[in-house]
Amino acid sequence: MISKALEEYLKTIYVLKKQNGNIRVTDIANKMNCSKAGVNKAINNLKANELINYETYGTIELTKNGEDLAKKILETYDIIYLFFKDVLSLDEENAKQEAEKVKLVISDDTVNKLAKYTHKVLDLNSLDCDYDVNQERCRSCKRRTMRKIKNS
Repeated sequence: MISKALEEYLKTIYVLKKQNGNIRVTDIANKMNCSKAGVNKAINNLKANELINYETYGTIELTKNGEDLAKKILETYDIIYLFFKDVLSLDEENAKQEAEKVKLVISDDTVNKLAKYTHKVLDLNSLDCDYDVNQERCRSCKRRTMRKIKNS
């Protein structure tokens, strides 16, 4: 298990990778508004946890485990954001800010229960996927359901 601070680095690496392809320490430092020294320390910790592959001055690559964990981190944010915005009716900016804060302290069990509740309230329970943040079941079900609707 890694710290919440390292999770933020991992999430940033994943997002930058999707946006830009090759990423370097400087890219992460610029995106997170922090020092290269801080990024290097985090990178070394992520590498020690086998979540990234990195050689000094090279590009940063996510391992399979690193990519899976980054997706889980983003999924957790999405669920909390959806709850705040669509269930509690917070404005978009507040929902984003609050979701970022809560994501850092919420447990997987609570996220799973929150997702099930949110889906029920928003009438997404017809997806019937037994949501689990560790399995990404909901996103997959929703995509399949949306494809079926579009193809009809």
